[in-house]
Amino acid sequence: MASGYFLGVDVGSASVRAGVYDEAGERLAFSSRPISQFRPGGERVEQSSAEIWQQVCRAVKEAVSAAKVAPQQIRALGFDATCSLVVLDKHGQGLAVSPEGEASHNIIMWMDHRAGEQAKQINATGDASLRYVGGEVSVEMELPKVLWLKQHLPASWNAAWRLFDLADFLVWKATDRDVAGLCTLTCKWNYLAHEQRFSDALLEAVDLAEVRHKIPSHILPPGAAVGTLSETAALLLGLTTDVVVASGMIDAHAGGVALAGARPEGTLAIISGTSNCHMLCSAQEIHTPGVWGPYWSAMLPGYWLTEGGQSAAGALVDWTLNASDSSAALFAKAQARGCHPVMLVNEWVAELEHQEPEPTRRLHVLADHHGNRSPRARPDARGSVSGLTLERGEPGVARLYLATLQAIACGTRHIMEAMREQGHHISRLTLCGGATHNPLWLREYADITGCDIQLLQEEDAVTLGAAITGAVASGAFADFPAACRAMVTPGEVIKANAARREFLDRKYQVYLTLWSQQQALEEMMR
Repeated sequence: MASGYFLGVDVGSASVRAGVYDEAGERLAFSSRPISQFRPGGERVEQSSAEIWQQVCRAVKEAVSAAKVAPQQIRALGFDATCSLVVLDKHGQGLAVSPEGEASHNIIMWMDHRAGEQAKQINATGDASLRYVGGEVSVEMELPKVLWLKQHLPASWNAAWRLFDLADFLVWKATDRDVAGLCTLTCKWNYLAHEQRFSDALLEAVDLAEVRHKIPSHILPPGAAVGTLSETAALLLGLTTDVVVASGMIDAHAGGVALAGARPEGTLAIISGTSNCHMLCSAQEIHTPGVWGPYWSAMLPGYWLTEGGQSAAGALVDWTLNASDSSAALFAKAQARGCHPVMLVNEWVAELEHQEPEPTRRLHVLADHHGNRSPRARPDARGSVSGLTLERGEPGVARLYLATLQAIACGTRHIMEAMREQGHHISRLTLCGGATHNPLWLREYADITGCDIQLLQEEDAVTLGAAITGAVASGAFADFPAACRAMVTPGEVIKANAARREFLDRKYQVYLTLWSQQQALEEMMR
């Protein structure tokens, strides 16, 4: 292994993050830049690829400067990003993805649910390839979005030269190489990696045969070298043209590399953010209804990947706190104390628990406010709350907040149990992302799943995972396991409290019952 430093760039839903790491995985510097979300109405959420690239360049420059290393010492760069659809014309300029016609708004975000009818059309084909997405394509995936674009904005569709997953767009901007990552295509475009093909029957059945000409034909696995920085990109990023760029990855999958790369089998990696992703690798091809995959070599080469998820996790916590009648007081008090609102509401929960053990005994939440990604695969699902009273103020906020944390953790347990029912073995949990900063939420994850949770010393495992892909692509390490053994350091272990098991088992059964009740209500209103 040669010496040098590795850059990881992570483009999340609301920000760009760049980190500089050495060969031992120690982070020298970190920079974060905000990016916009445009919400023109309905369930549409859009972004600008031009703005994102601009913020990537700024974040990289800031991180390298703060690390106090020479640009010549940066050996490799890895990109990860949300699985959002980027639409470009033949000049590489953005094309509008909404009827308002703003060309700079050329990204349909992963969380955009406009393509529900198109997802139904694709699923109605019953194509055999759908077995590799848990039986049904999700509205969050790319083919429904592409079909929506063709049906609703034919001018943008006809003018589209490239339809990129966001991570692949970033790799293209950095290298001028027209390449797609196996990770993005397999997990979000219904590419059958184990057969190295798309399903022609599926594409033709929904009139998307042309899509094969609008995406890159060259496909590279995770950790592969795409090339080096172009002169233009090197100038914009403040780096040199010697920097090796790795194939792009979805953000959650980059986190999964860091969390599970050293011990793939049996490790369930939970990437906690706006949504939750649950990554589990296996040597065998195991299908789980309602859970995405299995995907061949999409995260760690040589392993099948099964991917569960919850469409709203951190987003649901934020919504709960903002929707409360006491939210203004909460945020004002947090600002006055100079702390995050979550720290303050966690104190309120502690006070409540001191007065009454298990204060959510009669208050329950179904956490499907933005649909159920898995294992029910119902983007039209809705959340609910049972057990409301006229309680107000800090106790009311604390109780509903705690019930929401528990509901999200119950959703994770539901995904785990669905996986186990199909023959998956889960021996350990690892977790990264927003929840790692919330000890109360970590407690609920551990106690409700009944599993100890292994954290990493590096708090931003996704950015570290992106850097690891660059390190492997540059040849600094032979493969992901070697890179992860060198660059990933275990951190704190959150122990599950067996004394709460009986109560939380009942709480989980209530969670499952809420779904049945919600479906009965929906049926009454048809």
